[in-house]
Amino acid sequence: MDGVIQISKINDFLFCPHSIYLHGIYESFHESIYHQDPQHKGKIVHEAIENGTYSSALRYMQGTAVYCQKYNLTGKIDIYDTQEKSLIERKYKIKKIYDGHKYQLYAQMFALIEMGYEVKNLYIHSLSDNKRYSIPCPEESEVAKFDHTIAAIRAHTIDTEISVNPKKCAMCIYRQLCHKSLC
Repeated sequence: MDGVIQISKINDFLFCPHSIYLHGIYESFHESIYHQDPQHKGKIVHEAIENGTYSSALRYMQGTAVYCQKYNLTGKIDIYDTQEKSLIERKYKIKKIYDGHKYQLYAQMFALIEMGYEVKNLYIHSLSDNKRYSIPCPEESEVAKFDHTIAAIRAHTIDTEISVNPKKCAMCIYRQLCHKSLC
């Protein structure tokens, strides 16, 4: 995969590399055709960010587009608190923090830093239970894993072998289209 990588695709890739291609097939369709309950709830969560109605306080940057030149990544942050120097990613419900969640935050953080902002704190906020999870800023070993993931995304092709995980396949909104899942 050449060119700019959408930050949101990092989590998708780690869930299943093939899902990025299947998402491309569905992009021209209305979301109601393929979105399930978790995707609908996630979209509702982000409406306040997209509309800039999370807060009227000027200290919060909401839904701001970011670009990281080093990794050639682009996307939008949910919230950056300019007073606390905190980057906050909002999710509908978090049961467990996965690498994809952390790497999405790291990518946003790297972009903000390149744009001249200081980032001291990283958080994932689970809205359904109002829990906030502190994510440590990445140390060298975590940055190396992030680098490896970005390189893997760039090297991935539709023909790349992937490990099929039946539990993940059962949860995938693209399983009906996927010949790899055997579901």
